[in-house]
Amino acid sequence: MGDVLHALPAVTALRAALEASQCTSWIGWAIEPQWTPLLSAFANSQMQTRGPQMPVVDMLHLVPAKRWASRPLSPLTLREIRDLRRALRAQHYDVCIDLQGAIRSAWVGRMAASPRMIGEAHPREPIARWLFRERVETAGVHVIEQAREVVEVVLGAQLPYQAPALPIDPQAEQELDRWLAEHGMEQGTGRFVLVNPGAGWGAKRWPAERYAALAAQFAQMGYATVVNVGPGESQLAETICAGPHARAFAMHASIGQLIACTRRASLFIGGDTGPLHLAAALQIPVVGIYGPTDPARNGPFGRRTRVLRHPASKRDHSRRSETEAGLLTITVDNVFEAAQQLLREVSGSA
Repeated sequence: MGDVLHALPAVTALRAALEASQCTSWIGWAIEPQWTPLLSAFANSQMQTRGPQMPVVDMLHLVPAKRWASRPLSPLTLREIRDLRRALRAQHYDVCIDLQGAIRSAWVGRMAASPRMIGEAHPREPIARWLFRERVETAGVHVIEQAREVVEVVLGAQLPYQAPALPIDPQAEQELDRWLAEHGMEQGTGRFVLVNPGAGWGAKRWPAERYAALAAQFAQMGYATVVNVGPGESQLAETICAGPHARAFAMHASIGQLIACTRRASLFIGGDTGPLHLAAALQIPVVGIYGPTDPARNGPFGRRTRVLRHPASKRDHSRRSETEAGLLTITVDNVFEAAQQLLREVSGSA
């Protein structure tokens, strides 16, 4: 999820630049099926007319790479790889850009047989660079800046940062309306803070009990707390919603519903996860609580953000289960103060 959201601003800017130059353009995106709602609200569709429901790309190429890896030699896997290769080549793409920097994504890119295959000179997985025909030296620190530099090579000109365009799913919007009404947050009257207590691994996870304490403080300010519940995170949500004086509600959302909910949130609070990057992409005020990952490279991108991280925290992507020690030094008061500052800033600029 984070990889798609980090690439999307650059592709949105590319689309805008191509349209401004009145250049006939066709943009396809190779993507894991589970993340397609970040690009299109259409169900089970690879090609649609662009519009609010599919604002950036013209076509999606589905790449169930994780499933392929679990059964690499099965007839279904081999048939789907062959079909993907055929579909990519049928579009006759002039350029293929790898913005993930992984061996897997570079391999899929090469399947398109485009005249130009472009990627970073120093990708996330170093071996991937040998699959690129053009290697771009990037100077940006944040991955969003690096992606923009890679895309700029296509145009031979600089691109301004452009907030990514995410699809609007009418069905998800209606479902969210009903959910908010059921929990006393009717459209136009309900104010809520969206929190995401989960994380990819335990070391990045701020304690759920502290989110519960935050929810109680927001309740005193007249804000409800909506807890985004990812797979296997129900216990975290229960801890928060059971907190004393917390007006908190757990939401098991699809990606389309999460996009709709995030658009309406007054504030987002969470660690280095996909939902945090979604909130930043939608320009919702974000408080990021960071520990073993580097916010300079992977933090929330934008002006309406606050990142809290202890100076002693070191970059460490080992999948440790215990919360990182530096992360534990960040208190409820630290987060609440940062949240209040952002809410005041937003209120003052409204």
